Amino acid sequence: MKHKDLQNVVLSKYEKGEGRTKRFRDLNGTLCLRTIKRWCKMNRQSGSIQLLKPPGCPRIVHTKGAIEKVKHRLQRKKSISTRQLAGDLVVVPMLTDKHRGKRKKFANWARANFRKEETMNILFSDEKMFDIDGVYYSQNDRVWAVDRADADKKGDIKPKRKFPQKVMVWLGVCSKGGTPSVIIDNDSVDHARYIQEVLPVALEYDNKVLGSQWTFQQDDAKPHIHHLTQRWCQHHFSSFIDKNHWPPNSPDLNPLDYSIWDEFAHATQCQWDKVTSKATLIDELKRSVKTIRQDVVFESCSSWTNRLYRVSKTNGCYLRE
Repeated sequence: MKHKDLQNVVLSKYEKGEGRTKRFRDLNGTLCLRTIKRWCKMNRQSGSIQLLKPPGCPRIVHTKGAIEKVKHRLQRKKSISTRQLAGDLVVVPMLTDKHRGKRKKFANWARANFRKEETMNILFSDEKMFDIDGVYYSQNDRVWAVDRADADKKGDIKPKRKFPQKVMVWLGVCSKGGTPSVIIDNDSVDHARYIQEVLPVALEYDNKVLGSQWTFQQDDAKPHIHHLTQRWCQHHFSSFIDKNHWPPNSPDLNPLDYSIWDEFAHATQCQWDKVTSKATLIDELKRSVKTIRQDVVFESCSSWTNRLYRVSKTNGCYLRE
């Protein structure tokens, strides 16, 4: 029920002389008792309900036009992720002027310091959490419906355990393929575990696949920017993008974020019914890594220079696709 309709219902019950408690019960908790009381007081004083507009900038995403676009889009395709839908509707993460400035500065720096063939020897890396409930993200995969009954009818209910077992997967990719996955199934990752369990895998893989001249990339997560991590990278890698260069809030500049993780998630969904414990979860993740298509990896890494160009030309704005 829309907000205006709720106001009309409350006013109708008020004019009939019904008490606040009865109005609250009839609305089945849709409005709190305090709101009903406040609306009735407004009506007594001014003859109508006058609600103040929220402060700040006007809505640019949750608008009637955007809602209609969503409805039309979902009529053509039943299941779609929020991220993909946001891209179709031009909804992007909010970047400050400082963020955009750092992104443009990085793009210009990378374009000046890496030739095209050198970017093909960059090992991009990232981490992602997975749990035994499956590849389902409450902030990305939604059931789009007008009400709860409609959502149930679509058969897209996802059961979630209260405390599902989970693991973290680290993965690196370059134009020639992907590293072995590093699965961390106990506690979180600090700089010590990152140095001990993850970085040696990256070093061994790239020395074997790319030779002596290659560059390591990592984002600005705390274990990555720790001074001991930075020192390890400086001493062991022939080249790496340090914490002073990689810009924050830039998943659109990491092939894993803008391409590979989606490919990986699709691979894991195929046999998720076999995942019943942490051990089977780890087995399935290891299997799925091997099924990532090489052409997808190559194309996502190859497009990186074009993304740098676009970030530079748009003054650091977020890339939707």
